[in-house]
Amino acid sequence: MHRPARRIAALCCCTLLVLAGCNRAAAPAPAAATPPAAGADNDAAQARRIEADVRFLADDLLEGRETATRGFDLAALYVAERLRALGAEPAGENGGYFQNVPLLRAQRLDGGGELRIERATGTVALKFRDEFLPQLDFASGQNQVTAPAAFVGQAVFAPELEQDDFTGIDLRGKIAVFFNGAPKRFDHDRRAFYSGYREKLAAVAQRGAIGAVIVATDDEEKRSPWARGALNWDKPGMRLRDADGRALDTFPQLRVVANVAAARAAAVLDAGDHDTGALFRQARDGKLRGYDLPGTLSLSARNTLQPAQSRNVVGRLPGRDPALRGEHVAFTAHLDHLGIGAPVKGDAIYNGALDNALGVAVMLEAARQLADSAAPRKRSLLFVALTGEEKGLLGAHWFADHPSPPGAKLVANVNMDMPVLLAPTTDVIPIGVEHSSLQTVLTRAAAQTGVTLSPDPLPEESIFIRSDQYAFIRNGVPAVYLIGGLTGSEAAKRQFGEFLRGEYHRPGDDVSQPIQYADAARLARLNARIGEAIAGQAQRPAWNAGDFFGEKFAKGAKP
Repeated sequence: MHRPARRIAALCCCTLLVLAGCNRAAAPAPAAATPPAAGADNDAAQARRIEADVRFLADDLLEGRETATRGFDLAALYVAERLRALGAEPAGENGGYFQNVPLLRAQRLDGGGELRIERATGTVALKFRDEFLPQLDFASGQNQVTAPAAFVGQAVFAPELEQDDFTGIDLRGKIAVFFNGAPKRFDHDRRAFYSGYREKLAAVAQRGAIGAVIVATDDEEKRSPWARGALNWDKPGMRLRDADGRALDTFPQLRVVANVAAARAAAVLDAGDHDTGALFRQARDGKLRGYDLPGTLSLSARNTLQPAQSRNVVGRLPGRDPALRGEHVAFTAHLDHLGIGAPVKGDAIYNGALDNALGVAVMLEAARQLADSAAPRKRSLLFVALTGEEKGLLGAHWFADHPSPPGAKLVANVNMDMPVLLAPTTDVIPIGVEHSSLQTVLTRAAAQTGVTLSPDPLPEESIFIRSDQYAFIRNGVPAVYLIGGLTGSEAAKRQFGEFLRGEYHRPGDDVSQPIQYADAARLARLNARIGEAIAGQAQRPAWNAGDFFGEKFAKGAKP
């Protein structure tokens, strides 16, 4: 499925020529022709430009744009040239549009790991891939641990909510076993935060655990079947790499971390009067209690490990106020997807048309409109196509920690990821807008563009921490994450659900879907109005008083 490089280059050149044609002034209409309705031709041109970008970025020739692959590098070059053409100046390294992102790449070996449960009743070994998978070891490429274990609920320590899943459990020298998620009684913000893998692994490591096992629940199995995820068991994973070549944001004291399918939860958790079915019910009700598990668990992991490198693409429209041009509003959209994987219906290319070629195309169209805008622009605007989102928000974390151009002060982030626009809608869903003064900005911008703002339809999914905006939030930067709407047609909600169940992270997310490019153009116009407002107002965006994320992370904001 790898195509010759010259065919890729030819398609890129042809697409750039088409886009250049879209940017030329339209030929005068014949005198006798009836002029189009005001704005109609412009709206159609916006939709055509977005469609052209999506069709190129989601083409099979880019092979799914996996991070640190030839397909991704071609997509990055394409976006850089689009930013150049629309008038954004280079804001990457060495006077160019690219910011290098150092990575470590790990890949499981077939049969590269084991999970054994040894108790007085006998030894049970789970099957690699079918029943468990070790997470990748970014420290040495291989490790093992045998130790007693303890179940610690959902591994949540939230004293402000009187939740301590570690009560009565000594984890020192043990393997921590836990479920995903957080108690339903938590408000959405804290539930999102405490559901994060990073927080859970940090919590068990701080308490002396030397390994971890995350057991899926029956509810998770219904939402995301183990067998479907295990199809791509051999896909590489990545972490950011420091100057010494070591992985960042890992917990090496946890020698092995593994995931277990819900179907085999009983093998790990059933002991004495503790029954897995009851534990699943207690997880739903928020009534889990920890307990020591009998016997020992033996875990091992083996994978390849090698350095890799990818890049973010960064363009800038400089501000015009000498006092404020050093403050930057970062518009972001991740450029990567999943690459080539397990075939589904004979197709092995995971094109990522909605996730997230469409988001990148919307960002580029917003950038073009902002470049042409006569509105006062005090602050600078950055447009960043990020790498490594599918690998753990890696490009976003690198950029938030190392803003480009160097010295840029980030004051707001507007992120676009996977706008599911498969049926006509009249609204937009701004995830996380209620946390900061960005809510006032978006309300005004929505009114200007004739868009209704709708609340998060799935707050329990905690998507505010699952896309690139979370890297900026963790650095104290107010952010909002825009996705497509769900109102305006009977088909919108149905097709949204069908996409999540059937095509999300599958080869079917391609340009054959009924993508509503007119709605995408409206979303780009909304982004442009947001950019004008933030760049032009006297005050920078601020967290709301008492906001959970603001209080949690604003202290780490760079001055």
